[in-house]
Amino acid sequence: MSIGKKLLNPLVRFAIPALMAALGPALASCAEPATVVPAPAQDEPVAASGGEETAVLAGGCFWGVQAVFQHVKGVKQVLSGYAGGASSTAQYETVSGGRTGHAESVKITFDPHQVSYGRILQIYFSVAHDPTQLNRQGPDTGTQYRSDVFVMNENQRRVAQGYVAQLDHAGVFRHPIVTRIDAFSGFYPAEDYHQDFATLHPDHPYIAFNDLPKVENLKRIYPDLYQTTPVLVGAAHAAR
Repeated sequence: MSIGKKLLNPLVRFAIPALMAALGPALASCAEPATVVPAPAQDEPVAASGGEETAVLAGGCFWGVQAVFQHVKGVKQVLSGYAGGASSTAQYETVSGGRTGHAESVKITFDPHQVSYGRILQIYFSVAHDPTQLNRQGPDTGTQYRSDVFVMNENQRRVAQGYVAQLDHAGVFRHPIVTRIDAFSGFYPAEDYHQDFATLHPDHPYIAFNDLPKVENLKRIYPDLYQTTPVLVGAAHAAR
């Protein structure tokens, strides 16, 4: 079991002392930098006009992955949730046991005219997480924190498989990529308190150390894709 934030139940996590919160931003400077990766050689054709496409990705705690993609231009919504298991086990406390088949995931709805599926994967592999960590990410361990791309169709499978092969062949990372590529079988939104967590709790030590550097790396490495104002789940729900 993780000795990081997942060891703590939600109530305790929100009650971490102010001293720890104050230390978080200072500790963030110690976080590992992102790995810059080349753009995918194979990608989906650029859409001629606006529309919607969905990507479902898992890369450790969904708080940080959600935060990164909420700042990507062309992204319309990012939901934290669970993928890979059954609907009956798609609850945080159950998934945290590591035996449900679920991975903490994000469902990204984006406009393929503004940002392609391949560029989404480029951000995923370089900024959002470390694809060489097996069944873990940072301080969090277990299959629920695995690296996994849930492909929606054969086009996405082709792009994802080709990109992993490309990155491995180029030796971009010091260790082999362990990212799984699985067929999409369902996505189940996480509890409300998980949505927009990084934006609502930027001083939380876990967020300050693990996740805010990811957003800064997105801004630094992909300035053409970075948007200052995040697309929030709360705002999307309010607009319905």
